[in-house]
Amino acid sequence: QVQLVESGGGLVQPGGSLRLSCAASTTIFSIYGMGWYRQAPGKQRELVATITSSGSTKYADSVKGRFTISRDNAKNTVFLQMNSLIPEDTDVYYCYADYGDYGPHDYGSWGQGTQVTVAS
Repeated sequence: QVQLVESGGGLVQPGGSLRLSCAASTTIFSIYGMGWYRQAPGKQRELVATITSSGSTKYADSVKGRFTISRDNAKNTVFLQMNSLIPEDTDVYYCYADYGDYGPHDYGSWGQGTQVTVAS
């Protein structure tokens, strides 16, 4: 239903930083849970970070201390600040809007993805 557009991906050297943005076309963005996921070719999509409507956050163990998820409800946008990037972070990153705010059901919408490549 809701349209999500990711931006900010690209090529960065190990140890560098990127900031991903996901803009949502909805007037009720503030009640959605939002998340970032990543997927490598031939592998299952995996959770990176989530943030609920109240601001509670969760992170994959592999990115704790390096990545930060945040949201700006006035701009209908969720961000993923990625620091200390390593080659293993190379993936397509997807934004997800969870209509149930990460409750017991998972109905939501996906963005188209943005490529992040970490290499020298």
